[in-house]
Amino acid sequence: MTPASIHLLLLAVVQEQDLDAATRALEPLGAPVVYLSSAGGFLGRRNATILVGLPKSNEEGALAVLRQACRQRVEYLTLPMEGTPLPLPAPVPVTVGGASVFALPVERCEEI
Repeated sequence: MTPASIHLLLLAVVQEQDLDAATRALEPLGAPVVYLSSAGGFLGRRNATILVGLPKSNEEGALAVLRQACRQRVEYLTLPMEGTPLPLPAPVPVTVGGASVFALPVERCEEI
């Protein structure tokens, strides 16, 4: 893929545990893939931000690949119960995973 053929930049924020599956799944598209470690969200978990340069025609294919590789799952977070004499932790189900994807138009792309 040449820099001139890149017209779209996908930014996908995924959980760190989904990073390998996502980057491997994106390889067949032949698109340049870069990732940055990140952290955040209300759980403070480790994430990765994947940057993918694509021609406009590959957008749906890349989104389908990310949907398959980055699944949502339920994890349990322990929170102390309020109003009890002893602070007993209570497991609370929280949905995590998946991907937050942003698509940005690229006006110019060059390799220097």
